[in-house]
Amino acid sequence: MPISTRIPGFSHGSMGKDESEVPAGQDPIGAAETNEKSMGATGDMHSSSEESLSKDVQGGVHKAEAIASVWTKNELYCAYAGIFIVFFVNSLQQQTTGNLTAYAISDFASHSLVSTISIVSSIVGGVLKLPIAKMLDLWGRVEGYCVMLAFTMIGLIMMAACNGVTTYAAAQVFYWVGFNGMGYVLDVFMADTSSLKNRALVFAFSTAPYIGTTFAGPAAAMDFYNGPGWRWGHGVWVLIMPFVSIPFLAIVIRNQSRAAARGLTNPRAASGRTLSQSLVHYFWEFDLPGVLLICAGFVLILLPLSLANSAREQWRSGSIIAMFVIGGLCLIAFALYERFVARKTFIPYDLLLDRTVLGACLLAMTLFVSFYCWDSYYSSYVQVVHNQNIKNAGYIYNIYSIGSCFWSLVVAAIIRATKKFKYLALAFGVPLYILGTGLMIHFRQAHTDIGYVVMCQIFVAFAGGTLVICEELAVMSASPHQNVAAVLAFIGLFSSIGGGIGAAISGAIWTNTLPGELLAKLPEAAKADYLTIYSSLPAQLAYPWGSPEREAIIAAYSVTQRYMVIAGTCVMVLSFVWVAIWRDIRVSDIRNTKGLVL
Repeated sequence: MPISTRIPGFSHGSMGKDESEVPAGQDPIGAAETNEKSMGATGDMHSSSEESLSKDVQGGVHKAEAIASVWTKNELYCAYAGIFIVFFVNSLQQQTTGNLTAYAISDFASHSLVSTISIVSSIVGGVLKLPIAKMLDLWGRVEGYCVMLAFTMIGLIMMAACNGVTTYAAAQVFYWVGFNGMGYVLDVFMADTSSLKNRALVFAFSTAPYIGTTFAGPAAAMDFYNGPGWRWGHGVWVLIMPFVSIPFLAIVIRNQSRAAARGLTNPRAASGRTLSQSLVHYFWEFDLPGVLLICAGFVLILLPLSLANSAREQWRSGSIIAMFVIGGLCLIAFALYERFVARKTFIPYDLLLDRTVLGACLLAMTLFVSFYCWDSYYSSYVQVVHNQNIKNAGYIYNIYSIGSCFWSLVVAAIIRATKKFKYLALAFGVPLYILGTGLMIHFRQAHTDIGYVVMCQIFVAFAGGTLVICEELAVMSASPHQNVAAVLAFIGLFSSIGGGIGAAISGAIWTNTLPGELLAKLPEAAKADYLTIYSSLPAQLAYPWGSPEREAIIAAYSVTQRYMVIAGTCVMVLSFVWVAIWRDIRVSDIRNTKGLVL
């Protein structure tokens, strides 16, 4: 799965002779202050505790600046150690539960619904990034983290206790909202506490745990599956996740209290509202009607792509047609509502006026569309076509994670040395990604040596690690500090919508190709069981390696996967355009943080 991505910035033209030297939306005085080197020629630790905190910012942003103004260098390092621990355990947890998903769904004879569940969880998780960003800015980073941790735990509890695919699907929505939300809050915190020239290294550092958990997660998943079962593989993390969050939360809460004691934070004044008035206030503040309309619109349009083949009359089914129509009406209603009714618009449209921000968001969406065109059923493909067990399939599946995380460290070092990122994405990241995906068209076939499959994954991983870091830097370099949470949320929104579209394409190809291919290729004695085979990964794996039935399943998988990677390759061509419209920003010339930062 791609490393999650994020968001902000507004721009109304350049302020100097070279527009790449001035972030959009700044005045000339602010640009002049920005262009000073924060520490001169020495050191990476930036301290500006003498400067006044921002005045015209929301409470959560003000708290973040106040914390950075009172903590010590050692406390800053300890906070990052706490973040590393959270990312490490979170990634181990995700690697473990992710490798059990196909088996959990197969227990309910619903293996074909993998992409359907992915569509819903991706769209809802992405759309909620913007309300989460507003929550972080209004209330604070700590408060937001605790809410997202609660969502993750609820999702894990529901998955461990579910007795049907419907409950499991709902649990996945809670889980992915919380899991991605936790990572998003920590990303915002790292953006709060790092200078822009070091931010690529900081963000690459946050993905480093995936290098180790890539190997541990699949092994743990196999042990759970062969031992206490997949339910325990989900439930055990409910106890672990809160415990490992304590070090990070303790440091931040302590310094938040210290800042408050020194009068650096603005205590929240009593609103004077009753409970019902507060509910109405936040109903409009977080634009809940807009959230519901955009979620319903995208979900109802994308779901039929993966569900149509299972409907009785397929594309002529009344329910499928109704979902398309209602989904389209919801998106139209969303646009009209945002324009004429909403008191606080769901999307801060002014941020998208910056071509760098818009291009980075479109790149994130395109990257996720391409990736999820073929990723949803990749683990199943490796087990069925290449005869790998859960552990080895997990290792191969996670090559993207380990490769992109390792390579992002190299990319971050290059950006820190060159101070530029646009042409690294344009001349290296995009071409390599297209090459890796394009080669899959040839190598993702029956009886191809697994080494070639791994080679393609490595190419895609290195390219993905480059593009994710560059797109994040693009949006953050184009915005002031108070918009960092919003622009990172934008990246998350576009990424998740892209992931939902990619999963819908994948599901459409899967449901409209695999059953027919199985029916055509299975021996006569097994044709009656083609729907059972189609719906269950264990049923597919139950046929011995080399048997006529297994060979037929492998051939059907090969045809289906080929269509998926062709779609993924074609989509990525758009990435050249999205990167080309970025401004060529020099990261060393921009400073948008306050206090003691990395």
